[in-house]
Amino acid sequence: MIKFLDLQKINLTHQQEIEERILNTFRSGWYLMGNEVKAFETNLANYIGAQHAIGVANGLDALRLILRAYIELGIFQKGDEIIVPANTYIASILAISDNNLVPVLVEPDINTYNIDITKIEEKITEKTKAILIVHLYGRVVFSQALKSMAEKHDLKIIEDNAQAIGAEWDSIKSGNLGDAAGFSFYPGKNLGALGDAGGITTNDEDLAKCIRTLANYGSAQKYVNIYQGLNSRLDEIQAAVLDVKLKYIDEENDRRNNIAQQYITGIHNPNLILPEMPENEKEHVWHLFVIRTQSREELQSYLLENGIQTLIHYPIPPHKQEAYTNWNHLSFPVTEKIHEEVLSLPISPVMSDMEVKEVIEKLNLFK
Repeated sequence: MIKFLDLQKINLTHQQEIEERILNTFRSGWYLMGNEVKAFETNLANYIGAQHAIGVANGLDALRLILRAYIELGIFQKGDEIIVPANTYIASILAISDNNLVPVLVEPDINTYNIDITKIEEKITEKTKAILIVHLYGRVVFSQALKSMAEKHDLKIIEDNAQAIGAEWDSIKSGNLGDAAGFSFYPGKNLGALGDAGGITTNDEDLAKCIRTLANYGSAQKYVNIYQGLNSRLDEIQAAVLDVKLKYIDEENDRRNNIAQQYITGIHNPNLILPEMPENEKEHVWHLFVIRTQSREELQSYLLENGIQTLIHYPIPPHKQEAYTNWNHLSFPVTEKIHEEVLSLPISPVMSDMEVKEVIEKLNLFK
């Protein structure tokens, strides 16, 4: 069986280093807010090129805390609008509505699956305070036009960088393109922990300080609570694991890119729509390799019968979810088409060329 993602094999690649760091953490007797978190935050900030990195409990909290901090700093207020792609994973939307802000959905570009930058300005109103861009599937979405638009309307650019760590635009890494960025280190991500974990990067010192305080019960000094905060802290063991794996992220992303290129050059089935390869290959780190077909269920069953696991990211768009019944009547044709047709193929740094070849051969034989 060719697994969609062999997490065990990925992590065993770094077994010795991870075990040593976990054992050292265990023996230290310090399990929260200690040296492992500090080391990872420093190394993550240096890698991204940002002045500040804050470890938090998960990717959703990362986005929640960024938005909450802007509210506490008086930059946003409840009821303000945040522009967000209509075809994102639900976490991007939840972070907005959880803060009593209003998500404003914008259709994606059918070729990149990222938010269509040309459709953003028409959605901007007096209540718009930010654009939350999502680097979906590992591909950066950014442009000078987007930056100029944000400056023109005095909007913050917040990056959902859950899927694109290591990607670049104009030699700037994702996570350092906007005003702040949220990361997910869920085990299946390109940089994955051994449990839930997340992070935030920013160059805004006031924002970073506020986020740290909010994530620690609203307290910067023990038993003194400035805000009605929450508990969202990266633990020492996950930080140790992530710090080990961060050293190899570029190497592993390069392997993902190599597999993506093999898929794109090798798959010739006219019934399948392949993802677009950007001119600058550094703009995509291929967290997912997503194809489209009108015969998705048939193809998924066929591949499974032939020993190839696939996943659907994501079958139901946010505006059709029961959690947002007030949106269920809305129509986003491009988003709906994407969600009805996408299928994610196996791709990971531990896939062999033989496995890649097998996937290609089976796809080319599908009718």
